[in-house]
Amino acid sequence: MIQITDLCKSFENHPVLEKLNCTIKTGSIYGLVGSNGAGKSTLLRIINNIYQKDSRKN
Repeated sequence: MIQITDLCKSFENHPVLEKLNCTIKTGSIYGLVGSNGAGKSTLLRIINNIYQKDSRKN
């Protein structure tokens, strides 16, 4: 299972992901869609530990 809680990521003070929350259960199949620059690749890179998430923001 993948569980993401309040995930934030910015590049040079440009927010890409802001307080993202989602749960993907084992054995489930999901599609990740969105426009260019929406943060799809960034999310996958954080999940795979290629990028580091930002510190938790309030």
